[in-house]
Formats: sequence, C-alpha cells, structure tokens
Amino acid sequence: MSSQNNKDLWTSNLGFVLATAAAAIGLGSLWRFPYVAGANGGGAFVLVYMLFIAALCVPLMIAEMSLGKAGMGSVVGSVRRLVAEENASPFWRVVGWLSLAVPFFGLSYYSVVAGWSLDYTRVAVAQGFAGTDAGASRHLFETLIGSPWRQGAMQFTFIMGTATVVALGVQRGIEIVSRIKMVAMFTVLIGLVLYNAITVGLGPAVDFLIAPDFARLTPASLLTAMGQALFSTAIGAGVLMTYAAYLPAGVSVPKSAGVVAGSVVAVSLLAGLAIFPIVLAHGLTPAEGPNLIFVTLPVAFGAMPGGQFIAALFFGLITLGAFTTAVGMLEPVAAYWLERKQWPRPLVAYGTGLAIWMVGLPSLLSFSTLKDVHPLAFIPGFGGKTFFDALDHGISEFLLPINALLIALFAGYALRRRLSASETTLPPALHKVWRLFTAVIVPLSILVLMISQLSR
Repeated sequence: MSSQNNKDLWTSNLGFVLATAAAAIGLGSLWRFPYVAGANGGGAFVLVYMLFIAALCVPLMIAEMSLGKAGMGSVVGSVRRLVAEENASPFWRVVGWLSLAVPFFGLSYYSVVAGWSLDYTRVAVAQGFAGTDAGASRHLFETLIGSPWRQGAMQFTFIMGTATVVALGVQRGIEIVSRIKMVAMFTVLIGLVLYNAITVGLGPAVDFLIAPDFARLTPASLLTAMGQALFSTAIGAGVLMTYAAYLPAGVSVPKSAGVVAGSVVAVSLLAGLAIFPIVLAHGLTPAEGPNLIFVTLPVAFGAMPGGQFIAALFFGLITLGAFTTAVGMLEPVAAYWLERKQWPRPLVAYGTGLAIWMVGLPSLLSFSTLKDVHPLAFIPGFGGKTFFDALDHGISEFLLPINALLIALFAGYALRRRLSASETTLPPALHKVWRLFTAVIVPLSILVLMISQLSR
C-alpha cells in the first residue's frame, strides 16, 4: 500500500464498519462459538463471553484501530512510524511483525477448515444428507479429510477466491464483498432461526443459550470465554490495524469498535439459535465439540423436511463467513508487500495467496499422510500435535494473546501522548477509563489467561 490516496480509503464509515465486521465474523462466531458454548454449559458461559467482549475486547479494538488510523500504513509500517514519532523503544516493532505473521500462518491452516465448509456446501447442493446416520456422517467427514487431493483442491479454490477479492482493492473488492456478506449472513441466519421457530420451536435453545446456570461455570470455562472473545473479534491478527489505516478523516473509532463488537455478539447468538434447536430437537448433544458442524449436524439435516435446502444454506453461510475473514487475513500481508515493493496489487494478492497455500500444505496433510508427524514434540505442550494442531494451538493460545497483550501495552504506555483523547475520538473522561482498561486491566486479564493455559 502506498501512502493514503482515494483508492486506498473506504467509501464511508459504514463501509469500514461492514468490512471490519465481515472480517471479524467468521468461523470463530459461526463454527467455534456454538460448540464451545455447548461444551461449557450454555447461558452462563454466553453471559461471561459478552462481558469479556465489552470489558476487554472493545478497549483493545479501539487501541488497535487507533494504531492503524494514526500510522496510515501496513501493520509493520504503521508501528515503525509510530515508534519513530514517539522515540519509543525499537522493541515495540515486534507488534507490527506479529501482526503480519499471525494472519499469514493463521490463514495457512484456517483455509483448511474453510475448504471443508466449501466441500460440504458442494455436497449439500449436489446430493444432500438424506438418510445419513451418525456412522455415515463420520465416514463422509473422514473421507474428506483423508483425501489430500480433494482437500488441496478445495483449499486452493478458497484461497484463490480470497486473493481475487484482495486483488480488486479496498473499494471495488473488499468493501463490496463485505457488504454482500453482511446482508446475506443476517438474512440466512434470521431465516434459519425463523425456520426453527416454525418447525421445532426455540424454547429449549433459548433457555440453553440465555438462562444462566452458574453452577455449570468452571474456572476453565472463564478462560475459554476470554479466549473465545479475543478469537472472535480478530484482535491481534492485523485486520483491525490494516483496515483502520484506510479510514477517511472524521470517523469515530470507538463507535466503530462498538458496532463491530455488537455485530460479533449478535451473529454468535443467532448462530446458536440457528444450530441448537436442530441439535436438541433431534436428540443430539450441544457439547459435541468441533465435530458439531461437520459430523453431528448432517445427521439432523438428513432427517428434517427440506433438509437439503437448509443444509445448503447453512454450509454456504459457514463458507461465506470464512471467506471474508480470510480476505481480512490476506490483506495485511498484501498491504505489507504493496508498501514495501510497490508491485501491482493483483500480483501481490495472487502471489501471497499461493505462498500461503504452499505453507498450508503440511496442515492440510496433517489429516492424511502427515497425521503421525509431530514437528514440535520437543516443546512442552506440543507433544502429539500435528502441523495443523501445532499452528492452531500456537497461534490461538500463544501468538494472538501475546500480540493482544503487546498492543495494549504499546497503546497504553509507549504511545500515551500520541493516542490522546482527540486522536481516539473519546471524551476526556471516557479516555481516562479507556486508558485504565488498556494499560492495566486488559494486560492483567490476558496474563492470567496465558499463565492458566501454561499451567494446564
């Protein structure tokens, strides 16, 4: 990305908010939230998750967006510029490099799961899941993940589609696709919820998701809720900083952060109401874990009236959600090379996409030819983990929280003067509250999360 010019800017604040929300709302909200909520007791977990979004994630989102808005460059360029302006320690440049590494390596394995959702969308449209029982559903999933060529084709198709949007640029590509995604996503989710309300009823699912039973909440559940809040708002993944660098003048960062966070919570709850009524009505368990989407739900779709159409809508929604998140992960990497080399955007987008696909091959093969290879077994906590597991564990439980911690400290201490009340567009009183959360409460909370993860 060159320095700011009209083609690098969002057309409006709404365009920025929709693009940022579309990037944040992906598999974290549509795939991961339902199964972690189910595995951790439902209502009480959801309430704590929402509190963490408000108290931890919104201040962090304001901080990361403010860094991008002030730096007006790639994640590396913005942080380097702010460090130089404030004469801060060169150490803080690590924030920029982590914000580049996380989306690059994260997309390399994230796209594997996105490829599964794309393949399931194809299966749902072509044949559906009629008559599928638990054994047949598991066999279908194991056939998919056990076929390197099939997985590789789906992952490659997904990443090249992502690169095409990035190649079109901020306004003609990312913003247009994000607007379409947000409208389509809410339409499909609300449609699925209404379908459930008419066919099986929402009562048990609402009770499960909304009515808190604090006896089912454990210390581990609290940590999972905090991790899910960070994961689902794209904090520390370079997306918020990069997208904020394209902001036109006069946009309120706090209001934008609040709307994006609210959208994440709303979609997570709608996803729960789209999934749990189906699960509960068919005698299945909400605590199925990661298999809930790809193994458990096809059984339910196969047994319901109009199941093929509902399955196609559902898996299409999952794929669409993953797609705009992938766009948000590819753009920070592309922006770095655009800023550094001034190469044509399509060349950068497709070249970066191809590199990510190649780096992701060991993760893809972790379910077939490399399933018995454990590359980091010599590191405590990584024993028995495949390439896919090691990347997932290392990024979600270490790199993302570490980068979020560093962003909070960088904004709260190193840039105290630079990120003033006027720069963050916060009233003076609220700015003091934000500074307290960013500099003290958020870092302490993340440290507790990380120490607890290490002690497990």
